[in-house]
Amino acid sequence: MSSTASQAVDAAKRKAGPVIDVAKERTGQASDVLKTATENPRKAKNDFLHMPFVRGALPFVNGGLAGMTATTVIQPIDMIKVRLQLAGEGARTGPRPSPLQVTRDIVASGKAMDLYTGLSAGLLRQAVYTTARLGFFESFMGALTTRARSKGREAGFAERAGAGLSAGGLAAMIGNPADLALIRMQSDGLKPKDKRANYRSVVDALMRISKSEGVYALWAGAFPTVVRAMALNFGQLAFFSEAKQQLKARTQISSRSQTLTASAIAGFFASFFSLPFDFAKTRLQKQQKGPDGKLPYASMVDCFRKVAKEEGLLRFYRGFGTYYVRIAPHA
Repeated sequence: MSSTASQAVDAAKRKAGPVIDVAKERTGQASDVLKTATENPRKAKNDFLHMPFVRGALPFVNGGLAGMTATTVIQPIDMIKVRLQLAGEGARTGPRPSPLQVTRDIVASGKAMDLYTGLSAGLLRQAVYTTARLGFFESFMGALTTRARSKGREAGFAERAGAGLSAGGLAAMIGNPADLALIRMQSDGLKPKDKRANYRSVVDALMRISKSEGVYALWAGAFPTVVRAMALNFGQLAFFSEAKQQLKARTQISSRSQTLTASAIAGFFASFFSLPFDFAKTRLQKQQKGPDGKLPYASMVDCFRKVAKEEGLLRFYRGFGTYYVRIAPHA
């Protein structure tokens, strides 16, 4: 019995030996990492940032933070833009307020902070939409650049445009519920007081819309939202990259000036291409069923047709200056 027990113990030691050696090796590696982090925190930070997972996540994180910061700054402008798009709905000779007049009306009817109505929805939208948009764009551009270089050339305008369109469309579909909540919260003040929803936050808006209209209602206006995002990204990302590349090659201005000039150029083209779709998106996401149980617009095409007929083609570009100021910081 004692011989058998000794043999069992020896066999167990032989089997456990490699495991113990690996554990010792890993413990030693962990000690080395901890020691390096203590002695040289900068190197440890750089090593962490260059980990594959972190490198893959950084474009998404940076994009989301940048978008949320920009939204905090330009939220009042977005509020004014939405009110301009909804003014005189259904009438060619309706009111034509200026941005300044809209600002005065909002402040006069409540308080200055009413300009920040829907900020929680705007932040959620940027956390979702911009994070995905810039993250997808960086990922797509990385893949397209690698493919282009394998063919002996650099990625050009076509690759940047394709990456921008794809990234914008995918991100817009993901972020549509937050976008819809933002429009509902910003347009709520246009209703008579007894018919206002008075949403407390984006979470409250999403829950109440889902409960009263169904979950699918959160994706109302998704098609124009996706088309708008694709047009917006085509202008923002593609023209920004192209403008900066051309400025770098043809001018001697500083890197900061190149970035600001490229942003201004990209913002203009992004506004020009996307504003009609943004207009349709706002109208479709704001609409709710009337007493007859019907919606004012059946689809994006129906919205374009009715607005062009009843309000005129130029209505789609109402508030272009305000929209440009809103878009440029994101470019």
